[in-house]
Amino acid sequence: EAVSLSVNGFVNDLIREFPMEYSVELKRLIDMEMEGSVG
Repeated sequence: EAVSLSVNGFVNDLIREFPMEYSVELKRLIDMEMEGSVG
């Protein structure tokens, strides 16, 4: 979860540039990708 928060914080400015529906999906994809990872 900490890694996911770090990644989301890092790309947060980038995500803001996308339309809302894309940014929501991108955040979901990042969370799904980080879900099974080991820090």
